[in-house]
Amino acid sequence: MSTYPAFAAALVDGGVLSDPWLAGEPRFAAPRCVPAARAAALVDAAEAIAAVHEELARLVAAEPAWLDSFFQLTPWQRGMALAALPDWHGIARADVFWTAHGAQVCELNSDTPSGQAEAVLANAAALAGAAGQANTRAADARGHDANQGLPARFVALVEHAAAALGHRGSLQIGMLYPTEMPEDLSMVAAYQRWLEAAGHRLVLGAPFNLGTAADGRASLFDRPCDVVLRHYKTDWWGERLPVRDDEPAVEDAAPLAEPLLHLLQANVEGRTAVVNPFGAVLTQNKRALAFCWEQLHLFSTAAQAAIRRHLPETVRLERIREQLWQQRQGWVLKSDYGCEGAEVVVGPHVDQATWEDALQHAIATRWVAQRAFVPLPEADGAVTNYGVYLIAGRAAGLLLREHGAGPTDATARIAPAFVAGGGAA
Repeated sequence: MSTYPAFAAALVDGGVLSDPWLAGEPRFAAPRCVPAARAAALVDAAEAIAAVHEELARLVAAEPAWLDSFFQLTPWQRGMALAALPDWHGIARADVFWTAHGAQVCELNSDTPSGQAEAVLANAAALAGAAGQANTRAADARGHDANQGLPARFVALVEHAAAALGHRGSLQIGMLYPTEMPEDLSMVAAYQRWLEAAGHRLVLGAPFNLGTAADGRASLFDRPCDVVLRHYKTDWWGERLPVRDDEPAVEDAAPLAEPLLHLLQANVEGRTAVVNPFGAVLTQNKRALAFCWEQLHLFSTAAQAAIRRHLPETVRLERIREQLWQQRQGWVLKSDYGCEGAEVVVGPHVDQATWEDALQHAIATRWVAQRAFVPLPEADGAVTNYGVYLIAGRAAGLLLREHGAGPTDATARIAPAFVAGGGAA
């Protein structure tokens, strides 16, 4: 992208994104225009798998013994699930890849999905002309901005969650996030900007700043909150345990019991809405993907078809580990709550020693094995992770991350996402 410095400057000048470079290299790629037919197929797959997760949440809510026998949740994780299910969804991101057999959804990030600021603001900067007059990917025919409606859809989600509890008008919203970690500060700033522009008031903080107000609402820094936006992962609220038997004990492994009880009680009593609901502790767990396959017969006919078509076969590691030692090329190992490429072992892209080490030391009840698939590369050789944002089960935006072989991690470059032919994602 020959005009990248101007594009980067435009992003920084917007006051939300401050990191358009990564280790001295561009963090963003040139804009990419997705063919309308492919965009529609990606959306169909993402929405179908979201519907599968809705069925899963209702199945487990009706039979909570699964939380122990299949998912083997910790006591505090189980408590989050029991308090919230079948509610689990507000905003999610399905990570979808395009293959010779169509769209494959490797997972649904339903807990604390990220990247929204990059998706929306990179598109806006590209449309403003800062990036791409010399772009070799058809800059003059980008098509429709796939993320144009994402901010309004997100604001509507928050307002709907509040209205369900009787809170209307200007809302007091608390946003929880790991204040010691800078990775998602841009998303926090974007959410704040979008919600304040709609007339709502925000207070930011960490779980440790939670309390209970006199009227029973959860409070953040002593401000009673109609809604709490929870960008703090469910597995961090509960017990934090190793996923390998050769790992040291996790620091600060104890659950955040007091803050969690403040928020759960206010939510269960209908005082404070939580977005995303704590039922995401179930749907974010990768064993949910294994449940879809191992308990396929429990799902509706439509859900069974979606699982077979769009979700790579996934099995709990304890059921299949002994078969995997010499099947490295065909499988991917994933820990139950790993994300952004962490705790993922892609068999075709590691050596046999690494594969066997992972199998030997993985605590099996914390892992799944998923069938490996081969994404079709783009014309420039890059692999694209098509992150389809979903709000209330419907597609709301698109995060394109380009990378080489292996899992999508922090080194992937984000491409402004457009849809050809004027169609929306």
